Amino acid sequence: MARNQAQLGLFPAIFLAILMFECMVVAASPSQNISALLVFGDSTVDPGNNDYISTFFKSNHVPYGRDFPDHTATGRFSNGKLVTDFLASALGLEPLVRPYLDPGLTDSNLESGVSFASAGSGLDNGTSSISSSIPMLKQLAYFEEYLGRLQKVAGNRTQDIISNAVFVISVGSNDYIWTVYGVSGNDSKGNLPDYQNLLLGNLRSSIQRLHEAGGRKFTVAGLPPIGCIPLQMTLAILQKPVELVERKCIETQNEDAKAYNSKLQAMLASLQTELLESKVAYVDLYSLLMDMLTNPHNYGFEVTSRGCCGTGLMEAGPLCIGVVACQDASKFLFWDAIHPTEAAYKAIADHVLQSVLPLIL
Repeated sequence: MARNQAQLGLFPAIFLAILMFECMVVAASPSQNISALLVFGDSTVDPGNNDYISTFFKSNHVPYGRDFPDHTATGRFSNGKLVTDFLASALGLEPLVRPYLDPGLTDSNLESGVSFASAGSGLDNGTSSISSSIPMLKQLAYFEEYLGRLQKVAGNRTQDIISNAVFVISVGSNDYIWTVYGVSGNDSKGNLPDYQNLLLGNLRSSIQRLHEAGGRKFTVAGLPPIGCIPLQMTLAILQKPVELVERKCIETQNEDAKAYNSKLQAMLASLQTELLESKVAYVDLYSLLMDMLTNPHNYGFEVTSRGCCGTGLMEAGPLCIGVVACQDASKFLFWDAIHPTEAAYKAIADHVLQSVLPLIL
């Protein structure tokens, strides 16, 4: 009798385990009715569009792609996958997000989405011109071209695909790295609040244009702690070697990023009330990356102040050609002097899946 009661007592536990497993399967499947990922922005989400344009800022060479599934340098600025690749796979769309400019992209590949992003791009057209990357306006033009191609394949399903797609926008860092702090020669830092408003106005117009084309689900990434990017720390030391004898985050640049992010969140909240039947979610990259910097061991990182490529202090893109990379990139937060490793991108993707996508579904 006691044995029968013990066996009966197992049923609730077994039922609960089955229920939890089914919930996990649902969470990892495209049952949320996400039809595609449509991606815009810069090198953080460019899977290789720069391979097909005339620009010096490419990563289609070793050691980039070293930890990619087939160990191929695809044009992604990392040792492996990007955030959007992990999202596409987790949502059951495709294993990877493909670059729109890939000549091998066929019309049959279009339904699950593509990336229009370009490394070096910014919200300011002047930023994109520095690296001859694809500016946001041109990315939007490519999206409209994509709609025409999709219409030929999907017919009357096109609008459903677009309205159920997740639009991922990750852009803005280059406007600070190159235009505000860098080589453009613009006096943007002299009136930074006005420049921030210019960037946000351009971003707002871009989202409105995507909404007019049928987009309804938007995720928009904020700026990271720019002052903690290895390249920025190196440049600060070179400019003021007496004051900065150790590598540390540039707090003024981080404050600039936080000020921009505050304005961005206010703008997105305003857009949410304006764009009918749409959902807009903010991706807090700043807080997430700061947590990686302050609690690296929680993510398996041992090195956070330099990249894995070469010295990790200055190298990125073509400067990584012919240099030796670290043995285990999973222990590094940054792959080169600007861009995160696949391990960091995986942590960001997990955050988006758990905390951001539920806000727009």
